[in-house]
Amino acid sequence: MSLILEDVWKSYPMRHGRRDILCGINATIRRGDAVGVLGRNGAGKSTLIRVMAGVEAPTRGRVRREMSISWPLGSGFGVQSSMSGADNARFIARIYGQDVRETLDFVQEFAELGPYFYEPVRTYSAGMMGRLLMGLSFSVKFDCYLVDETLSAGDSRFVERCRRMLEDRLGQASLLMVSHFADHIRQYCRTAVVLRNGLLEFYEDLDEGIAAYQRL
Repeated sequence: MSLILEDVWKSYPMRHGRRDILCGINATIRRGDAVGVLGRNGAGKSTLIRVMAGVEAPTRGRVRREMSISWPLGSGFGVQSSMSGADNARFIARIYGQDVRETLDFVQEFAELGPYFYEPVRTYSAGMMGRLLMGLSFSVKFDCYLVDETLSAGDSRFVERCRRMLEDRLGQASLLMVSHFADHIRQYCRTAVVLRNGLLEFYEDLDEGIAAYQRL
């Protein structure tokens, strides 16, 4: 099972034409891989992960998903602010064919929102929203987890809880983490790629990849 990018291009319209962000990327992420994607701000890391997740379609090329792929962990994709946290959990459960009661119990326990779990999401503070998003993200067991930047929802205790949960899931799944912080990549990943000028440079040696990024 793999996540395969075949000649993937992504561009956006600008005032004076289109700007290419991804320029013909070819890559394969296999089950069990733990890959860190490093790049400077504006290099296209978040664009890459959105294309992998299917949140955005490539301008050209193809993304083949032969395993289940998470949305970017902790992101708000698909969350409806007018619905309660519980209603959003029910929606996720039905979309992914999971037991609704089990999903509700997991998200409620993980996010620790108390009675606010049954209130509209638009009433949540930023910290509460972050805890809900991480609970929803971990409520589904994916073959491959996508992480955009870091697991920084909530206080240090909750961040540690997210870290332990992710490490537990990675015993049976793949990881692709994008970041411009080398320490985050070292903590979770075994190999690295550097995103530069719209292309990926692959490094089997993690330290070598981090050193190449730091030279940018």
